Amino acid sequence: MLTYLWVFLIGGAVCAIGQLLIIKTKFTSARILVTFVMIGIILEAFGLFDKIAQFAKAGINVPIIGFGASLTKGAIAGAEAKGIIGAVTGGLEAVAAGVTVAVLFAFIFGLIFKAKTKKN
Repeated sequence: MLTYLWVFLIGGAVCAIGQLLIIKTKFTSARILVTFVMIGIILEAFGLFDKIAQFAKAGINVPIIGFGASLTKGAIAGAEAKGIIGAVTGGLEAVAAGVTVAVLFAFIFGLIFKAKTKKN
């Protein structure tokens, strides 16, 4: 039961930060997305992501921060195995399934819904 609480609190905090950035800044959705990916990359690079994930579980893994960490993990493993080429391919291999699903659903939702732009 405590695990679900941590997942909810950490995941909710990530989402709340994203929502605050949308409301209080003129950041575009793309800029916020890249910021969260970079946070995941930085946390993984300094070895902090796994420590947070031990108690936060899906609360930190499911948001886009987990994507950045997975990308970094794959790039590091690829670099250790194959050098500079492995750094590029390892990151892509690690996140290929997630990217494929995201592109597929984006395409489907793009066909169904009409996009609206943010008014400044």
